[in-house]
Amino acid sequence: MNATMNTKSLPRAIPLVPVDPDTAERLGVTVIVPTYRRPDQLAGCLDGLVRQTMAPAQVIVTVRDTDPASAEVARRYEGALPMQVVGIEVPGQVAAINRGMDHARADIVAITDDDAVPHPDWVERIEAWYRTDPRIGGVGGRDHVYHDGVPETGERQVVGRLQWFGRVIGNHHLGVGPAQDVDVLKGANWSFRRAAIADERLNTRLRGSGAQVRNEVDFCLRLSRRGWRLVYDPLVAVDHFPAVRFDIDQRGSDHFHPLAQENATYNDTIALMAHFSPAKRMVFAAWAFLVGTCEFPGAVQWARLALRGDRHAGAKLRATLRGRLAGMRDWRESPA
Repeated sequence: MNATMNTKSLPRAIPLVPVDPDTAERLGVTVIVPTYRRPDQLAGCLDGLVRQTMAPAQVIVTVRDTDPASAEVARRYEGALPMQVVGIEVPGQVAAINRGMDHARADIVAITDDDAVPHPDWVERIEAWYRTDPRIGGVGGRDHVYHDGVPETGERQVVGRLQWFGRVIGNHHLGVGPAQDVDVLKGANWSFRRAAIADERLNTRLRGSGAQVRNEVDFCLRLSRRGWRLVYDPLVAVDHFPAVRFDIDQRGSDHFHPLAQENATYNDTIALMAHFSPAKRMVFAAWAFLVGTCEFPGAVQWARLALRGDRHAGAKLRATLRGRLAGMRDWRESPA
């Protein structure tokens, strides 16, 4: 690669390994962008990749065979980016990302959404992290979320944590402060050392035909169990403009769908049952059914939602219970 990194231009979230640009062995970065029926947003994402201070070694756009408009947009960038358009027939984000991983050739695999625009130093910062510690298997960062052009505000110090009883804390879109080790990265802005991925792929058991919620939790926890560090750096940033999803899993409380809720809960359960020890599985099950969260309510959280006037409270509880029970049953039958 002929792009060079000016480390002095980067605020140092961690100490960077001194780099002699004439002798240092640089790491190549493959960028995967799964897309479906968002050609305008895809163009914005690819424009962001064109503006990178360190050029990616490979850009893979995975496109459904029923989405020729997005494939056409991606091919327009073949002169500006090392573009590879990869077709796929199977619906869902899991299959799209897995297909991209199958074609990745660089040392690092970075993944972002088609409705996200990487900051100009995104690739540069990602690459720098992997040269600081060979134990780092994954790096992600903040996705600055915009709603109708207005950025979401707020700051959180705790990001990407799995609590001992099973609650997953996200906050990736609001993380501030120094870089930190985490349990979970976010799919709008995550990357992996290809040696850490090896033959691992996102879990095809996960339910859903679109976003397949919680696929990040499952994949990140699998890498953690193998001893890899996962790092969240707020300066590894993208701007995220959440776009319409073309399946039942829609964003926001006004778009509740019982099957989407059941699928998300199922995926969450599969990931956590595989990660916990037998004793912690019992704790997780008790907490999940009795307490839960606003996203995946148990009895206590159902009561809170009902008292707040959530008209979907009862349906959320029923769908969540179905997902929990199905996930636990399927995991017991096939725990791998």
